[in-house]
Amino acid sequence: MKIGITCYPTYGGSGAVATELGKILAWHGHEVHFITYSLPFRLQGFHENIFFHEVSILPYPLFKYPPYDLVLAVKMAEVAAYENLDLLHVHYAIPHAVSAFLAKEILKPKRIKVITTLHGTDITLVGSDEAFKAITKVAIERSDGVTAVSESLRRQTLKLFGVNNEIVTIPNFICPEEYKPAAKKCCIGEKDEKIVMHVSNFRPVKRTDLIVEAFAKINAKIRSRLVFVGEGPEMKHTQELIVQHKLQDKVEFMGNQDNVARILPEADVFMMASDQEAFGLAALEAMSCGIPVVSTNVGGVPELISDGQCGYLVPPGDVEGLAQKSLAILRDEELARKLGENARRIALDKFDCSKIVPKYEEYYTKVLSL
Repeated sequence: MKIGITCYPTYGGSGAVATELGKILAWHGHEVHFITYSLPFRLQGFHENIFFHEVSILPYPLFKYPPYDLVLAVKMAEVAAYENLDLLHVHYAIPHAVSAFLAKEILKPKRIKVITTLHGTDITLVGSDEAFKAITKVAIERSDGVTAVSESLRRQTLKLFGVNNEIVTIPNFICPEEYKPAAKKCCIGEKDEKIVMHVSNFRPVKRTDLIVEAFAKINAKIRSRLVFVGEGPEMKHTQELIVQHKLQDKVEFMGNQDNVARILPEADVFMMASDQEAFGLAALEAMSCGIPVVSTNVGGVPELISDGQCGYLVPPGDVEGLAQKSLAILRDEELARKLGENARRIALDKFDCSKIVPKYEEYYTKVLSL
């Protein structure tokens, strides 16, 4: 099968999932073509059966904002025609599904199937905005197949847009041989410090301010260190809060990291405080490393985290809850061990790539047969 994949190549869950999917599909013998404006951050080095096609935008003084979606559509059509692709699998409705629809129009009478995977904010934030709602609805309806990364997102999409499409839930996944517990922890912080970790792209919806507020309460009770992995628009505000709480020597910013799997096992607790979260890939990666997760109970998170079994869920905005549940884990080594073992088991039982990627392959076959 020849598959074109388009995703955001920058740091974030949707790009990570799309890239890992492409790598596994290539390993399974499919021919995979990534079509985007730069090399996806998890696609470093040579991979057999994987090809990269860069979308170049010609600067022109008439355009205040370069029309990436239109240039992308043309590139999709060119690659699909030249490489004789069977389907285009686009991740994120806006603008990728719209560009794929335009590519189909360009390619006529040649037919190519388009599958759109919805990841979250393309529906809950961007797509639901009145400026984009109509075009998002069209993009979904004109797709030959649509998947969502959680049952929560599937239901929300149907409710928000009233589309008639069948939307199939295929959850995110991990490769357990890559994301696994470490033999020992020695890289971050001092020997007697407990490590609280958060990984995200620092967008407002991730609520890194609440992470800092919760950590301030934790640090007042036990020796601990907060580790942030990632970068984004809320970085400055987050740093200002750290200064206000006088926690500069207790917080580390590691920036964007290509190999998060080597960092996550250093954590004692992984914390998320999102207002919205379609799935929570970073939390799954932490679970696969045997790390308990404390998170707000939003979106698809409860499909991933069983409260009290592999971590804890608290209401959105509940700083005190985030702090107290984390402290319970950090103070009780036996509880931490039990939750961590359960987290690893759940990750392998439900989200192992060997179980999830075949679902995509089966769906490709189904859509191609329509």
